[in-house]
Amino acid sequence: MKGQEWYQADDVAEEYDDKRFSQGGQLIDRREKEAVLEAIMPVEDRKVLEIACGTGRFTVMLAHQGADVVGLDISAAMLQQGRRKAQDADLSGTLEFLRGDAGRLPFPDDHFDTVIAMRFFHLADDPEAFLEEMRRVSRDQIVFDTFNRFSARSVYNWALPMGSRLYSKSEVAVLLAKTDLTLADVEDDFLLPYGLYRSIPNGLASPLRAIDKAVGELPVTDHVASVSYWNAHVR
Repeated sequence: MKGQEWYQADDVAEEYDDKRFSQGGQLIDRREKEAVLEAIMPVEDRKVLEIACGTGRFTVMLAHQGADVVGLDISAAMLQQGRRKAQDADLSGTLEFLRGDAGRLPFPDDHFDTVIAMRFFHLADDPEAFLEEMRRVSRDQIVFDTFNRFSARSVYNWALPMGSRLYSKSEVAVLLAKTDLTLADVEDDFLLPYGLYRSIPNGLASPLRAIDKAVGELPVTDHVASVSYWNAHVR
């Protein structure tokens, strides 16, 4: 995985949410959570694994809504932030955080209803192997996102601390076929790069987001959106 030392640093974990999901980044956080919820509803009583759960944005949200959730991450510092977040949350389901390797998941086959991986595949050095392992422990569904090759993301990708692996739609289609997954739905979003939203206050980000969404509804823009949200089912 790219940038493991950077990602696991204590100071990175402490500042992670503030740097990425404050100011205009709140719009990104809201959209990503919406995409996850839309893909796996109804959430209640669903058994969910999130790999690369980071600070627990999605794990806490899903447990709050009644899912039984395991969040797995390589970074002890990120997991500590997630546990603190969970302490302040009203959880209807269960939530457990585990430190582990997404390439060797410590669970039996078909153990979860749904496996999700958000902000993960852009760091994967062997995406097929990771997706195969996710498919092994899921009896029903896999939800993940990718950053797209033909998008604004490619303009500033070189400046990011860990860089990004960018995907075309055809590459993801091949990955799904190789791992015996059937695509149920894909949504494309964010013509403007994430970095722009994070760098400006909400008051300015909101009207830009409105324009972004309006233009993004045009069919011609699907292939230049920055991110795609994939919902696939086990065959």
